[in-house]
Amino acid sequence: MARARPSGLSCPTCELHAESVFKIEGMDCHEEVEILERRLSRLAGLESLSADVLSQRLRVSYDAAKVSASAIADAVAETGMRAWLEHEQPSGTASTARGRHALVMVSGAALAIGFGLQLAGLPARAYLPAFIAAILAGGIYPVRRGWSAARVFSLDINVLMLLAVAGAMAIGQWEEGATVTFLFAFAQLLEARSMTRARHAIRALMDLSPAEALVHRDGVDQRVPVDLVAIGETLVVRPGEKIPLDGQVVTGHSPVNQAPITGESLPVDKEPGDQVFAGTINGRGALEVRVTHLRRDTTLAHIVNLVETAQARRAPVQVFVDRFARYYTPAVIALAAALVVVPPLLGGSVGVWTYRALVLLVISCPCALVISTPVSVVSALAAAARQGVLIKGGMHLERTGAVRCVAFDKTGTLTRGLPRVVDVIPLQGTSSNEVLSIAVALEARSEHPIARAILKYAAGSGLPLRSSAGCRSLPGLGAEGHVDGRRALVGNHRLFEDHGLCTPEIHEGLDRIAAKGQTAVLVAAQDRALGIISVADETRESGRDAIAMLRQQGIKHVVMLTGDHEGTALGIARELGIDEVHAELLPEDKVQAVQALREEYGVVAMVGDGVNDAPALAAADVGIAMGVAGTHATLETADVALMADELLKIPFTVRLSRATLRNIKTNVAISLSLKAAFLVMAVAGVATLWMAVLADMGASLFVIANGLRLLRTT
Repeated sequence: MARARPSGLSCPTCELHAESVFKIEGMDCHEEVEILERRLSRLAGLESLSADVLSQRLRVSYDAAKVSASAIADAVAETGMRAWLEHEQPSGTASTARGRHALVMVSGAALAIGFGLQLAGLPARAYLPAFIAAILAGGIYPVRRGWSAARVFSLDINVLMLLAVAGAMAIGQWEEGATVTFLFAFAQLLEARSMTRARHAIRALMDLSPAEALVHRDGVDQRVPVDLVAIGETLVVRPGEKIPLDGQVVTGHSPVNQAPITGESLPVDKEPGDQVFAGTINGRGALEVRVTHLRRDTTLAHIVNLVETAQARRAPVQVFVDRFARYYTPAVIALAAALVVVPPLLGGSVGVWTYRALVLLVISCPCALVISTPVSVVSALAAAARQGVLIKGGMHLERTGAVRCVAFDKTGTLTRGLPRVVDVIPLQGTSSNEVLSIAVALEARSEHPIARAILKYAAGSGLPLRSSAGCRSLPGLGAEGHVDGRRALVGNHRLFEDHGLCTPEIHEGLDRIAAKGQTAVLVAAQDRALGIISVADETRESGRDAIAMLRQQGIKHVVMLTGDHEGTALGIARELGIDEVHAELLPEDKVQAVQALREEYGVVAMVGDGVNDAPALAAADVGIAMGVAGTHATLETADVALMADELLKIPFTVRLSRATLRNIKTNVAISLSLKAAFLVMAVAGVATLWMAVLADMGASLFVIANGLRLLRTT
């Protein structure tokens, strides 16, 4: 629907600004976008418009006082296309498609009859009507679209084809004109169906969540549309049903298949307090779920929105192709015009050279070339989303395919991020309870995984609660504050080095802990080290396999960037097969490390949790955030977002990106090669009109089919 957007009291007329999103039937190629732009630019009050060919969406900003949404739809209709507001239900779409299909069939039947009569040796008056019927039936839609394009001075493929057919009839090539018309209409029908399949890949995401929900209201269960469910209401999700909205389990235990959202291969057990997502599938147990997000704010809604938005973010190679196409078509048309004029002036046959010029007109449309990139990009984005990987557009997809070095954060990325306290080592006569109680007082409000592990460990020890004041986090180091009036510190080795608190006894303890692959948390009070808390965090089982697969994808160097102690980091690096370790880093140190890696190895990807590693993720060429399902802020900021904590999704993403780049290069090469070959053949008189149509539409169908192959990537 049209939406008014007020922009402040200082500009009351701005309240008339509106923005509408239209679905455009028939917008299948870049040329049609240009036709729309030329026609709509004449409307008074139009401010801006942007088109997405693959999703057939047109976003228009306009002054509602000067032009209405219905006037915009009427202007679109004048181009031979059809427009309706995105969320309105159109009528007659299916009948239009059926009518177009029927006309193509009639054209083909008439063409076959004409050739049959011609081969039977009958005179021209017997078979010419059949060829004319084939031209009329197959040409209805191209004529309508071509006329609309010509009215706005645009030479799209329909105009070029009509000129070619008219020229063929003018020089007596009726069977050629009929063949060209049928082949063109048939190929356009196939192309439209292929494009529809690419669009369905995105629409399938939208259909994941059910339209209705079973809500417990007034003591009874009522089935209502999900749009009428409010936050805080309780959903009843029966075994085998899809979960309609994001929420938190209130009662019940059940395995939930989260593959539609996170791409996880195995169901995840859910119990009271756990988060569940719209579109996921409940297992064998019944669940009651308290709604936490409305339909428009669910994780699934964010995924769909981001994937749709990503389609409009063009890859650099797509920008190049569009720029090339702008010059290619006029150049070939100019060459065709020269063929009509120059050779006859030098004694050549007018009919022969006119025919060759007509062949050139047919191959002058760059549709296959222009569509070669976006169809591959959208297919890849859809394939990635189905695996729980969100790539924020063609630019990031292309960059990911060029990655040569991957840097990993450690905690929560290479490790599970669920550390546990395994030992408390008191120093200088201090008791274990003293060490632990001071750490608890400083970490009481921290959300860091290690802090939570310490609090959990202390919860069962019966320690007395100690008063704290002035506690503050020290990013990348630890925390500080006052406990029972004494200044206290808790943190890593670097923090104690900075404060001059390290001793040989501490270093000896650190070495022992690091040798076991554990993390050391140091505790001090009144400028005196009191003890060490040893924390263990298991590495992910898939870590070694993921890194090995990255090397198979051509990644030259794998690095760990961590704020942890060097000994601990080296132990995990050896276990996983990592090439290089940078330990005891502050957030700004990680940024500098990423920049140094870029200078040495080229394009760098940084993998982290998306919050603590935000500066390093932003500094990398590609920032990859892990385990962001339900974390909408991270979904918006990362270049690549992995919905689940699955390291194997990283080599999948690199593999998909590289396959997409190969796909695009193949499509562009095929398109340009065919154009170049037929240009030479046309000038030499070897190519015929119907051959040119087959080559042009064949190239379009090939690049679409080749792009759709990416949907099967796993």
